[in-house]
Amino acid sequence: MFPGMNVNSAQMKQAMKRMGVTQDDLDAQKVIIVLADKELVFENPSVSKVKMMGQETFQVAGSYREQSRNAIPDINDADIETVMQQASCTKEQALVAIKAAKGDLAEAILKLSE
Repeated sequence: MFPGMNVNSAQMKQAMKRMGVTQDDLDAQKVIIVLADKELVFENPSVSKVKMMGQETFQVAGSYREQSRNAIPDINDADIETVMQQASCTKEQALVAIKAAKGDLAEAILKLSE
């Protein structure tokens, strides 16, 4: 950050605090960045929230995969369980609803609850 200076992480945190900069690490499981033609999907990323001068920014690090916006995302057992519990439905109904909602669990639950 400062050329020619050796600063350890504790000193850096103290300096950032004096300047009004805070950083919190978030326990993120997945981050999806939606672009016009595709999505960037980060599984188990390292995510930090930095607050500086009244602005919050997020830093995302880790490997990602690209997927088409029209593609149905991977549906895992946890997703199916969530929909089954929230909508009181069978596994088959949950799977069909998740596919119809293109992986949007909230939309799948709403459709099944109607």
